[in-house]
Amino acid sequence: MSSDNSTEQLENDVEDTTKDRYMTFNIESEKYGLEIAFVKEIIEMIPITRVPGSPEYVEGIINLRGDIIGVVDVRKRFGKQPKAYDEQTCIIVVEYQEYVLGLIVDSVNEVMTIEEERVQAPPSAKLSQLNQYIRNIGQLGDGVVLLLDLERLLQG
Repeated sequence: MSSDNSTEQLENDVEDTTKDRYMTFNIESEKYGLEIAFVKEIIEMIPITRVPGSPEYVEGIINLRGDIIGVVDVRKRFGKQPKAYDEQTCIIVVEYQEYVLGLIVDSVNEVMTIEEERVQAPPSAKLSQLNQYIRNIGQLGDGVVLLLDLERLLQG
């Protein structure tokens, strides 16, 4: 087998292990999901340095083992009331295209598989400003997980 074929097989294996898998987290009582392929790690809250002139939802920057990354408070990004950080609050570090960014969430739940047939597009009616960040809705028993559109979430 040539190295091109083995590299392609490795990429297919990685894709198979991340297909239909989502890191789920909470903002207030709502459950959200991010494609696991974008999640690098989850860390506890660490000191954040504010950057003057940043949008309100950009909490600042952190030093993550020598890498400086921006941090967005997802609660503020969604236009929700700020809440004091507690022991459940954490940062989901995501990598999207060339960006590495931290997303502050109220709490992290679990990695779950939501099969493609249980995922549907959001209602076309503008239910709220939040709807712009939702790519799809995953059905779980009698509940739902709002699956985020990371690209729209990160756009300024």
